[in-house]
Amino acid sequence: MEQLPDRAAQPSELTRRNFLTTGLKLGAAVLLSPHVARAQARAEATGGSRTLNVALIGCGEQGRTLLNAALKIPDIRFRAICDIWEYNRTYGERLLGKFGHTVKSFESYGDMLVSVLDLDAVIIATPDFMHAQHTNACLRAGKHVYCEKLMANTVENARSMVLTQRETGKLLQIGHQRRSNPRYLHARDQIFRRGLLGRVTTINGQWNRAVGDDLGFPARHKLSDSTLQQYGYANMHEFRNWRWFKKYAGGPVSDLGAHQIDVYNWMLGSNPVSVMAGGGVDYYRTHEWYDHVMAIFEYPTAAGPVRAFYEVLTTTSAGGGYHEYFMGDEGALKLSENPKYTKLFREARAPDWEHWVAAGVLGKPGAGEEGAPAPVKLWEKSKPKFALAAPRASVVDVRETAALSAWELPVTLDKPIHQPHLENFFDAIRTGSPLSCPAESAFASAVTILRVNEAVAARRQLDFPPADFTV
Repeated sequence: MEQLPDRAAQPSELTRRNFLTTGLKLGAAVLLSPHVARAQARAEATGGSRTLNVALIGCGEQGRTLLNAALKIPDIRFRAICDIWEYNRTYGERLLGKFGHTVKSFESYGDMLVSVLDLDAVIIATPDFMHAQHTNACLRAGKHVYCEKLMANTVENARSMVLTQRETGKLLQIGHQRRSNPRYLHARDQIFRRGLLGRVTTINGQWNRAVGDDLGFPARHKLSDSTLQQYGYANMHEFRNWRWFKKYAGGPVSDLGAHQIDVYNWMLGSNPVSVMAGGGVDYYRTHEWYDHVMAIFEYPTAAGPVRAFYEVLTTTSAGGGYHEYFMGDEGALKLSENPKYTKLFREARAPDWEHWVAAGVLGKPGAGEEGAPAPVKLWEKSKPKFALAAPRASVVDVRETAALSAWELPVTLDKPIHQPHLENFFDAIRTGSPLSCPAESAFASAVTILRVNEAVAARRQLDFPPADFTV
């Protein structure tokens, strides 16, 4: 694989965590890192707005998704794109050209970094096994970086990214975009932290996808074997379907589960102490990674332990798609990027919630849980049937809990789901505002997620010593 020559490390600057801590201690006497001070000076000189020059490394499916979201953000100018596959580069050039962006196109990210010198930031949407190499090179070249999740396919690579971010003082945002979603932020800050759920004891999450065919490619655009080997791929099939192979990624629990398990950590403000998991290659016999995984985490919280179940299944779309379900003794919060799966349920024992509607915290309640009406009968006796020799009548105890009232979250998102996270990244560059998912937070989630595959292979519970989450 291509490597950039080592660059001299930039002067050490305050990490974002230290900056925030110092700011709290000193009150109004806020200490700004040099890059933030320069960004603020430029923003003030232009009335609070400054065009940022941006490059994209990785023009595949996820790169295109991020491009389409970023193109809706004002004052973002794409200057370069990079991809080892000319087919992807051509797509990126044409898309950006339609929006008036003239870009230089590169196969080599090294060539891009030494040729386009006025870049402010780089968006990285390459396969997971390349994230550390691309991120570290861009940070050392003086660029801020937005890197797709999962942070890396190994803990060691993820740790190197945190260390390089600290060394350079540049910003590193990881693409756990739910952390910037206004509905998720409202749920965390106005529902979860206000205690409307009571004591949370359980989390249940899932992501189910229907059976899908492997990705193909136009024969006339096939990469040569020498090019594939140069960039670390065994063949074109693995290049196109890298998510299913252990060398390049962490499988569905990393690809899909990464978003939701990250939300567990983020909402609870805690890292797990253990995980047990089961799974296997049950359906797709030509894949290496597990197509079905079930995991159970234990989280310590001030109120007591929280047990969290997660399942990812790639052979059916049944079961309501994807969601995270936080259950407490006074209410339950069901969240999803798809608003139709998002609801809040109040237990009968909870204090009245009506005043939260007037306060803008909740929307008005609707039907019962999953839209079902409350059951009518709580107790019923079966009637004996007439017969020549009638058996003794049996009594059936049917104790049903009344359906919970379903309340709405009064927050909508009228943008592509990745746009707020990109906006947060660009705002942080311009003004020094906090990142939604900085490197240290993403590292803790990467450790949590990658340990699931280890637990499946070990067929037993694995623990998380506190040192696992320390860089």
